[in-house]
Amino acid sequence: MPAKQQPATGGDPSPREGARAGRVSDGLRERVRHGLRTRAWRLRLYGLLSVQAGVAASLAWFVVFQFLGNPTPVLAPTTAVGIVAASMGSRLRRTIELLIGVVLGLAVGDTLMPFFGIGAWQTGVVVVLAIIVAVLLKGGGSLLTQAGGTAVLIATLEPPVRDLSVPRFVDAAVGGLIGLAVGLLVVPIHPQRTVKRLAEPVLDPAIAAMHDLATALRLRDLDGAQRSLGALRGLGSRLTVLDEGLGAAQEVVRLAPLRWRERPSLAFYTDAVRHMERSLYAWRAIARRLTRVLRDGEPVPEELPAAIDLLADSVQMLRCAIRARAEPQQARQQILTAVELVGKAQGPAASDPTRPHTHRLGYSGMIAAGDFRTSAHDLLMASGLNADEAAALVRRTADRDEWD
Repeated sequence: MPAKQQPATGGDPSPREGARAGRVSDGLRERVRHGLRTRAWRLRLYGLLSVQAGVAASLAWFVVFQFLGNPTPVLAPTTAVGIVAASMGSRLRRTIELLIGVVLGLAVGDTLMPFFGIGAWQTGVVVVLAIIVAVLLKGGGSLLTQAGGTAVLIATLEPPVRDLSVPRFVDAAVGGLIGLAVGLLVVPIHPQRTVKRLAEPVLDPAIAAMHDLATALRLRDLDGAQRSLGALRGLGSRLTVLDEGLGAAQEVVRLAPLRWRERPSLAFYTDAVRHMERSLYAWRAIARRLTRVLRDGEPVPEELPAAIDLLADSVQMLRCAIRARAEPQQARQQILTAVELVGKAQGPAASDPTRPHTHRLGYSGMIAAGDFRTSAHDLLMASGLNADEAAALVRRTADRDEWD
């Protein structure tokens, strides 16, 4: 009779447990690397912003203390930092909003605090009234925030003395002007470098997501297509930052004398980035429709994922050509080849005019093909073509596919 076998204890882990531990370890390392890359990108992007804020705060404090005789400058450096922090958008507009917000906060605070005194409920009432006045003036977010914040300062940090309103406004105005001068004259951002750093974390993940989508279509992997769609949708906040960065870069070359010579090159660069950015919204629509294709079991001709790969590669090729300031002929040809493949995926023209294509694509696939052509049109405009030229090329390529 065979001896009873005792379970192994303290031995090596099973292959399945080892594989699971390896996956967990790999995932942890990838998350750490991703976190480090993200923080390094943010440091490169906002490092100069921190220097600008520090210089502006120091200059504002020094000017107000030394030349305006204010022994405790508060509003000047605060407003200066607020102006610099608004550098990823339209600084002139935000400067005006911030200064108007300061005026409102000062006016409401200095009007009410001598009567009500300082306290918890008084602070709340002053903030509510300051923001209500800002809303009635149709102010934006910066105006509302500054009005409420200044009211809090007046209600809690400053004594309720009515005759200090003018010096306070002067302090805030000096701080705002110094912040604007530092951002535009003393330490201006590098426009093209800033736009490049903002575009990279948008375009790189979008290109990777489109390649993943093509792979998911080949494998009919619904989960993979949904992940690609989620990755494209997750770029919304980065697209917002990119829009603000483009506006800031254009403002710098318009107002900063040190950057005037970069106006022509930046104009072409920002136009290209804006058109590539617009094409990403079409990519999101393509991913949404093709995810529906897999969910509904519609056909996926082999030309469709090939076209998606080509379109994603053309964006990378276009970026390299724009950086080198070369004519992006190869990228244009690749975009048009992708359009041809989409036409083949749709199928040849049918004799029945009510059915322009055979049923190689289903309902969602046909809509995705239209979004694909929209994206191709935007990318051709990013390559330097005007809207009419890009539309004519896409139309001619699509029509040739229908009649081949």
